[in-house]
Amino acid sequence: MSGKRSIFEEVETAEKPTIQTGVIDRAASRGNRRGVRTWLMVLFALVVVMIVVGGLTRLTDSGLSITEWKPVTGALPPMSEAAWDAELDKYRTIPEYQLQNKGMSLSEFKSIYWWEWGHRQLGRVIGLVWAVGFFWFLIRKQIPTGWTGRLVIIGALGGLQGAIGWWMVASGLTGEMVDVASYRLATHLGLAFVILGLIAWYVFSLGRTDADLLQARRSGSVRLGKLSIWLIALAYLQIVVGALVAGIDAGRTYTDWPLMGGDVFPELAFEYSPLWRNFFESEALVQFNHRTLGYVLFLFGMFVWSRARGSASRAVKRAFDLVAVMMVAQMTLGITTVIYAAPWHLAIVHQLGAVVLICLILHARFTSIYPPAQSVRT
Repeated sequence: MSGKRSIFEEVETAEKPTIQTGVIDRAASRGNRRGVRTWLMVLFALVVVMIVVGGLTRLTDSGLSITEWKPVTGALPPMSEAAWDAELDKYRTIPEYQLQNKGMSLSEFKSIYWWEWGHRQLGRVIGLVWAVGFFWFLIRKQIPTGWTGRLVIIGALGGLQGAIGWWMVASGLTGEMVDVASYRLATHLGLAFVILGLIAWYVFSLGRTDADLLQARRSGSVRLGKLSIWLIALAYLQIVVGALVAGIDAGRTYTDWPLMGGDVFPELAFEYSPLWRNFFESEALVQFNHRTLGYVLFLFGMFVWSRARGSASRAVKRAFDLVAVMMVAQMTLGITTVIYAAPWHLAIVHQLGAVVLICLILHARFTSIYPPAQSVRT
């Protein structure tokens, strides 16, 4: 039987190791966010390149040079002269060749084939980069909490984009069309910008911790957040209408500004029947809509910018200053593109300008909702 123990006696003398799980978890979380963010930034850059290459494919009339959709075996180009002849024979059966490019030589065909082949290859590369990155982080359990579903959405939209791309190409392989249907082109480009916008927003979000974002939201501007939503919607609509312009080469029809063919409203705006066809096929109406929406977007953008000038956050004011500058540049570039009948080098820079503008608006909205901390002294 043991004796009585003193109340001052040490029950355990051995020291227990201190496990600082919070510190470890926070460090791992920061590392995970940085890794996923870097991967998304690579995807973002690839999608931007994809948009540019897609625009050049359209401007060089190369999109219908490959008449089949083979997601796996189509990765290999023709490897012999016989294979090249077979590809050209397939191209000779479609309306674009018969009505526009009849008599095209094999060397001329190769020049447009490589554009479309490169466009499709880039799509495969983007899909591969997404899959490798996603499953790498998933298997290693390094995806931040709550982010798995968001990353899956990007991959799913990428797969849908591939299917829509073929749906678009298929519209130009039959009938009497020498180009793809403009509304399908607009759908294809519109989805590309949705993917780009989601990736950009995720990159912004992962650049700061959840605790920092939660704290910053308390001082965010609800009004600027709502106004910028409308600004994003207008910019997105303008991009889609711009795709309609590109789809029917409407930018090369009316080259005077601010009038169109000497008129405020073009005389041939409603030349097709039924009426709805004009909104997709009338070069006059489609370009008029693109111009008008551009004016509306610019004026509303300047209004939002003026409201942002009253923000107490320097970061918010700088973000909307960049939007305003880019809007002036994009409108100037658009007018110049029209005046010079949309040469490919101006047209592609104008399309790239749309990428920059939509991303700057997204960044301005993010900054207005989650303004970074700033010194009270300054």
